[in-house]
Amino acid sequence: MSNWNKIFKPIVVLSVICIVITGALALTNNVTKPIIDEAIRVAQENARKELLPDAAGFTKVEGISVANVSDVYTADNGVGAVVTSSAKGYGGTMTVMVGFNADGTIRQIKVTEQAETKGIGSKVAGDPAFWTRYEGVKAELPVEVDALSGATISSKALNAAVNSAVEAYNAIG
Repeated sequence: MSNWNKIFKPIVVLSVICIVITGALALTNNVTKPIIDEAIRVAQENARKELLPDAAGFTKVEGISVANVSDVYTADNGVGAVVTSSAKGYGGTMTVMVGFNADGTIRQIKVTEQAETKGIGSKVAGDPAFWTRYEGVKAELPVEVDALSGATISSKALNAAVNSAVEAYNAIG
């Protein structure tokens, strides 16, 4: 048997397969990326409207640089602001949107992404009843809310994300 059949032919065949698969993945990404980006944008807009239902629209605030804060939006009619922040929980990153009233209190919070342990950390990240502990709290650092028993790491992550949001809210000026 020649070297071509033993060594080079499998290399060429595998290389061609890799090139074809890479091209198919790139094409799929080019087709689906705009659709996914738009779905994320709409979901974030809906979450902001849920947090501040009286807002007439939102304007993104640029120039605020706070660790773990990805977005800061103010309501066009001055009823408040919504800040998106994140923190490392037990199971992964927890992303939180915090709605602030114009008087500088937290209106409500919403966890938009989380990977916490089902049944334990998910009680913090996925239970709106736990989130109500933040409602009405003044936007002053540090914000401290009692942790949920058995989910201390997740509770601290949520609290850290809220504190980052408070810092960004106070930077709006």
